[in-house]
Amino acid sequence: MTIRVLAIDDHQVTLLGVRSILAAAEGFEFVGGHYTLAEALDQINDPDQPEIDVVLLDLRLGPDSDPYDNVQALVATGVEVLIYSSLESPFLVRRAMSAGVAGILEKSVEPQILRRALEVVAKGGTYATAEWAGIIDADPLFNAVDLSPRQREVLELYAMGESAKRVATITGLAQETVQDYLGRIRVKYSLAGRPAVSKVELYQRAQEDGFLPGPFES
Repeated sequence: MTIRVLAIDDHQVTLLGVRSILAAAEGFEFVGGHYTLAEALDQINDPDQPEIDVVLLDLRLGPDSDPYDNVQALVATGVEVLIYSSLESPFLVRRAMSAGVAGILEKSVEPQILRRALEVVAKGGTYATAEWAGIIDADPLFNAVDLSPRQREVLELYAMGESAKRVATITGLAQETVQDYLGRIRVKYSLAGRPAVSKVELYQRAQEDGFLPGPFES
């Protein structure tokens, strides 16, 4: 069985490295490397191109690129997605994990580990590592409070600096309703043992739970 791999990364050196790693072992075929998701999807959806088994996806593909949306778009085509990234952003890792990736690898792993992960994922398995488990165990998102979509929207806007009055205008809610939502959100965090009394604390909770990126994340 030949495992056909496509890589998406905005760094040429990574694409060249993956090509070299796969060429050095039997049973793999590097069928394409692209800088953007759109280019990759064009190849994946082209009936004249070979079928792809696994997509190696970097977390960062540009300032407006969301790993969650990227993974969802790829999974919808029927391919398996393996994150291959530096993993320096917990926020982006959370986004990718919640979209249903089949595994997460750091770019510093040895070539044989990358090939092994591709084999597992290509067969429909999940390549779970101790590092991935550590990310889950240490991630506040997996112990996050349960907020409704509307509450999340209010929290995101308010925590990013909008006034309650402005949040009401943006969302079309009454200002009293916005204040009620904020009160309920504070209560939920308090019951979870994670105080969110001040606006700064609400901002911190929103970051921790993946509703907002961290200070060095985009």
